[in-house]
Amino acid sequence: MSGRLVVLSTVETAADAERLARVLVEERLAACVNILPGVSSVFRWKGHVELASERLLVIKTRAERFDALCSVLVSQHPYELPEVVALPLADGYVPYLDWLDASVDPDAAP
Repeated sequence: MSGRLVVLSTVETAADAERLARVLVEERLAACVNILPGVSSVFRWKGHVELASERLLVIKTRAERFDALCSVLVSQHPYELPEVVALPLADGYVPYLDWLDASVDPDAAP
């Protein structure tokens, strides 16, 4: 494993998606956040099956930044119970992975 993660989360509005993505990147918790519109989610919530139109955030980070990323994401997320799931990134294009690492390095120059 590479020590890198892809983190997924969903939000309802474009404004929330952009706000959260910007915070995560500005705070060096994510190297990049892709915002995918037009996601239809079917889920059980408070005893009912729901259908919602959402936006999917695809967040790239390092494993050691996950706890801080999760804390910020949950504290600023509009949902009562936000989705925050992390998938290990097994491998990738080395120059991209190097950029990812540098982008989430809290000690890097701005």
